[in-house]
Amino acid sequence: MRYMIFGESHGPAIGVVLEGVPAGLALDLDFIRAELARRAPGQSAMTTARKEKDEPEILSGVFEGKTTGTPLCAVIFNTDTRSKDYAKLKDLPRPGHADYAGFVRYHGCNDYRGGGHFSGRLTAPLVFAGAVAKLALRQRGVAVAAHISNVAGIADPTPEEMEAAILAAKADRDSVGGRIRCAVTGLPAGLGAPDFGCNVEGIFSQYLFAVPAVKAVGFGLGTGFAALRGSQANDAFYMDGDTVRTRTNHTGGVNGGITNGMPVEFEVTIRPTPSIARSQDTVDLSAGTDAKLEITGRHDPCIVPRAVPVIESAAALATCELLGI
Repeated sequence: MRYMIFGESHGPAIGVVLEGVPAGLALDLDFIRAELARRAPGQSAMTTARKEKDEPEILSGVFEGKTTGTPLCAVIFNTDTRSKDYAKLKDLPRPGHADYAGFVRYHGCNDYRGGGHFSGRLTAPLVFAGAVAKLALRQRGVAVAAHISNVAGIADPTPEEMEAAILAAKADRDSVGGRIRCAVTGLPAGLGAPDFGCNVEGIFSQYLFAVPAVKAVGFGLGTGFAALRGSQANDAFYMDGDTVRTRTNHTGGVNGGITNGMPVEFEVTIRPTPSIARSQDTVDLSAGTDAKLEITGRHDPCIVPRAVPVIESAAALATCELLGI
């Protein structure tokens, strides 16, 4: 199941084309809408004030409630844009954002309004694609679930701790990052391969790093392995009836690039939102001089809460590739 996301944050619409969707899959639109609602902006003081309905309009690939097997195309119209807030970004790239890299890559022709194609807004069609992938995985008894494991350096924060940390950064005209931990359950042992392009960690990482703001991915204990001895890190095997299992899952369900039958578990690190109201050093691309930038407009002081369904979606699509869906 291959996907291509199109559109820009302040263009008329954003959307996705999914190829390789199995024919006959019942498309549960209520489930898809619920997934999109988990990511939607404007739901609390911890998120951007931009309000979008994120109602998908399906243009192709579905007939009488089921997928046809031909490319599935869905669009989501942008209805609450304020492009004037981004006028200065034509010449003043935001530190930490893709403004400058996109300017160079696309020879200055990129749409800078709201971050254009680099905006987190483009994760809405990704969640649509991920919801379709989840429906396909459900038929095979495979599930994907994620949760926030860190915000602003607070491990496993309570809702109250998370809100306090995010709002404190917002009041200081700043932003915070965090981590999201995700697990894929129901996968059999033996999927993947040790080779380049076929190993489980590599497949998942390619999908996960396509999510804006993801800066690190670790499987199982991830960087925690550096502090352990082998006797502490190894997952002991045991027989559960006729099934081989491990008593711990430090490796995140993967050995040698191949699933071992335990849940595939990983943690992603999300950087703080680059768009902050504090004065920052940048450059003026037109004048070729150093410059100062103070960003206005509507931005998330932390994208981690809204990124949970996005990470699940990337993982669901990676799982589909792993299973040959």
